[in-house]
Amino acid sequence: MDQLWLKSRNCVLAFLVLAGAALADVTLSQSNAPQASLDAELIQLFDHERLAFGAVRPSQFSRLQNIPVRRTTFGKKPVFAYSPDYLAGLPAVNGDAQWYCLSEALYFEARGESVKGQFAVAEVILNRVDSGSYPSTICGVVNQGTGQKYRCQFTYTCDGFSEHIDEQDAWSRVAKVARIMLDGKTRGLTDGATHYHTKSVTPRWARVFPRTATIGSHHFYRMPVRTASNN
Repeated sequence: MDQLWLKSRNCVLAFLVLAGAALADVTLSQSNAPQASLDAELIQLFDHERLAFGAVRPSQFSRLQNIPVRRTTFGKKPVFAYSPDYLAGLPAVNGDAQWYCLSEALYFEARGESVKGQFAVAEVILNRVDSGSYPSTICGVVNQGTGQKYRCQFTYTCDGFSEHIDEQDAWSRVAKVARIMLDGKTRGLTDGATHYHTKSVTPRWARVFPRTATIGSHHFYRMPVRTASNN
């Protein structure tokens, strides 16, 4: 009953403020008979409530009914998804030289791919870093063979063209992909792939490397254990 009384009083006070009523003269009985006192107080409060309702204009009620409900996420992060909308909802990112090398490789190698395809290419680069058969840093993997015709690992580093990052929206997306991968995203798309190529070509190694996935315009492959020491 005490909770009912408190709830009723709070409701009445809110409407009295809205109606501009003075509350200073509202007093409550302090009778020694608790139940009788409580009943009297409730009657008094309901009387004030009725008066307050009567003083509120219809336009004020309408305005109260149209107040939008605020939904709070309490800091919860959006559920991860391989989608442009998910990436667009994330804040802008930055990082060190390794982050930049990964972002740059994704931009020139996969910016036209789906988000899932971009994550898949990132997996290949990071799998190479961990393999022991390639340089141990992202920049080392990306730039391996750079400047040597037909010996670079990523075409954009030795195709003879001057490369520029002109598509800022595409850069923002791949930069976020790189950041997510460097922050520990599970590599669950390519089953340990260390190689990929577009569907329009068929390199010789693709005949002996087991294919692990096809995503977008790329086929992905894992380097066979028996040839790992020779590649």
